[in-house]
Amino acid sequence: MEKYQKILAIVDPTTDDQKALKRAIELARKTNARITAFLTIYDFSYEMTTMLSSNERDAMRKSVINDRAQWLRSALSELNAEELNIDCQVIWHNRPFEQIIEQVLKNGYDIVIKGTHQHDKLKSVIFTPTDWHLLRKCPCPVLLVKEHLWPDNGNIVAALNIGSAEDEHKSLNDKITTEAKQLTQVMKANLHLVNSFPGTPVNIAIEIPEFNASDYNRSMLLHHEKSMHEHAAAFDIEQENTHIKEGLPEDVIQSIANNLDAELVILGTVGRTGLSAALIGNTAEHVIDRLNCDVLALKPDGYISPLDIE
Repeated sequence: MEKYQKILAIVDPTTDDQKALKRAIELARKTNARITAFLTIYDFSYEMTTMLSSNERDAMRKSVINDRAQWLRSALSELNAEELNIDCQVIWHNRPFEQIIEQVLKNGYDIVIKGTHQHDKLKSVIFTPTDWHLLRKCPCPVLLVKEHLWPDNGNIVAALNIGSAEDEHKSLNDKITTEAKQLTQVMKANLHLVNSFPGTPVNIAIEIPEFNASDYNRSMLLHHEKSMHEHAAAFDIEQENTHIKEGLPEDVIQSIANNLDAELVILGTVGRTGLSAALIGNTAEHVIDRLNCDVLALKPDGYISPLDIE
């Protein structure tokens, strides 16, 4: 698979279990990709040491960077990936997502792989601000890794927005499906397409007594089934591997992914930022928060990161 030839794997300095590096190595072994193990570090106390000169503070930062670089090389040696081409990079910066995206923009990485954190007591995944910033602003695909294996003959779920007449949604559906098909070949997995559709609006059912909710739901289902089957046929995907259900996207995608014990869910994110993101939130983010498998988030074609000042 030529798609992912340059992988940026984000190293987590707070744990010895480097999920992102392990997944990057697993993917690189199947694609002959080059990996950059990337770590950002920052300690505010070093910046507050006013008794030291700027040169002395620079020397202290370099000492810390060298120490973490040595730790990173040691961690890599324990992963037994000597046959792969892996670079190490450690940068001092207090906003990791900015440096990650800058590396993508500067070096043209094909994918960013980052591990998620799990709350030990609640057994749920905790997303950091860095995770959300990457989902919204990173121009290349972002793979968030959770505690789930990638066995052969597993299942990949591609979450689509079928039934919309907008060109942007159709284009993103095509991109998601193409990406999913390529990954199923790499992972030797089975591809499933999933789509949700809204039920009868409650206010219409109440305000218009003669409105037939059953007919409406049936009509919506047939419309989405027809659109889904046409889309699946265009990509040579069997109809039995398509799933259309009434409900909210986050409920339907979670339900299908759990039933299939999916290894990976692939979905699109429009990259909404600013006040609209704070008030509305992305469907993708609602979905990601509830899945217990890896998630690959894609941007639409032509997306420009707000950090791409050029």
